[in-house]
Amino acid sequence: MGVSTSGPDKGVALVTVDFPPVNALPVRGWYELADAVRAAGRDPETRCVVLAAEGRGFNAGVDIKEMQRDSGHGALIGANRGCYEAFAAVYECEVPVVAAVHGFCLGGGIGLVGNADVIVASEDAAFGLPELDRGALGAATHLARLVPQHLMRALYYTSRTVTAAELQAHGSVWQVVPREGLRAAALDLAAEIALKDGQLIRLAKAAINGIDPVDVRRSYRFEQGFTFEANLSGVADRVRDTFGKERER
Repeated sequence: MGVSTSGPDKGVALVTVDFPPVNALPVRGWYELADAVRAAGRDPETRCVVLAAEGRGFNAGVDIKEMQRDSGHGALIGANRGCYEAFAAVYECEVPVVAAVHGFCLGGGIGLVGNADVIVASEDAAFGLPELDRGALGAATHLARLVPQHLMRALYYTSRTVTAAELQAHGSVWQVVPREGLRAAALDLAAEIALKDGQLIRLAKAAINGIDPVDVRRSYRFEQGFTFEANLSGVADRVRDTFGKERER
């Protein structure tokens, strides 16, 4: 259990997340993930990183129960900072990152794949931000990298999910494959990228990030401020305790 790194192919680093039962990461998990991705990118032998997960789904966001056990704001601050570091680690990884997504990809999962370079998904993958049903805000920055602006807003306000096929139609998912073939498809793509010159692929990653129209670090940090405000006001606890199912009338 935790985050592990392996080298299945020359030039490819596979970073795997495993936090049963649903890969809802505790604070330490986000930092472990950030450290693993950064270490893989710094390795001069690495030319591509594959980010994958074990279990029922790719990522279910932060560990809500960890926050509920904390009578103060320590868990919230830790989760905010941990997510910030993990998302940044994926975006700033010195080599391309391929996200291999299966099952559910929710909340913080959107932050990870929205900052990845390429997404390969299984046919059963579903992507969404249930933040408004969890007493939180954030990662609209990353959802906006996957779908057009108005669709992003509709998905955010409704907490609905979209399928891998729908995202492929918008051009944000590279390939949709049967679940049993997901890991192989992602590794095949990574191996193809890893055939490029190691120095040149790093320059290419830096160049593409440099022309990005949105500063994802600053944009996401701005969103996080409203998450903290929701917690200070008490509205986050009220919504989180019922997962958004009891609404005022």
